Amino acid sequence: MYTLYYSPGTASLAVHWMLIHLGVPFSLDLVDLKANAQRSPRYLAINPSGFVPALVVDGKAYAECAALLMLLAERHPQAGLEPPRGAPERAEYLQWFFYLANTVQPAFRAWFYPDEIAGTANNEATKTHARSKIEACFTRLDDAFADGRPCLAGDRLSAVDFLATMLARWSRNMPRPATRFAHLLPYIDRMRSLPSLQEVHAREGLTDWITPAPA
Repeated sequence: MYTLYYSPGTASLAVHWMLIHLGVPFSLDLVDLKANAQRSPRYLAINPSGFVPALVVDGKAYAECAALLMLLAERHPQAGLEPPRGAPERAEYLQWFFYLANTVQPAFRAWFYPDEIAGTANNEATKTHARSKIEACFTRLDDAFADGRPCLAGDRLSAVDFLATMLARWSRNMPRPATRFAHLLPYIDRMRSLPSLQEVHAREGLTDWITPAPA
């Protein structure tokens, strides 16, 4: 039994989605970001970073979205959501995971919270730089899908697709969202057709983006 500390539409979405996809038992504990609950002593005792998600596994809490996705894939090998050790596609799987977590996700943080980077007076400059970086990242992903692969790390759905799809969703209101990239759009639409992604949207009360948008 897992317990996921989450807030709808945030970085916890990918972990919530994977738990549903795996069909494993779990409970949810809502962290009310509007009430600043992520900074409460109760939550900081669970995740000292003060971010969601946090996932309690066998009585111990862990954090970091990408790490939790990798952990769940490892704990449930029957789902086939990670390439086995020694498989040719494993290196690419790991590379994409770290690229998305270390490069793309921080750029979105800068886009959504520009005042954290250089103060309120520099919000516009920060957002301009963040947008440029995000679009460059999507260009790289678009180039990868130009070879016709169905999933990011090859022929099969893997844990990294949960992270990539969540980040694509985050771009939905940007000037050039992920759906505006020719090779990314078919991939995104395949992900959006998955019952587990539709289910997590329903459970979190998210009504936008899940219906494929026009190109």
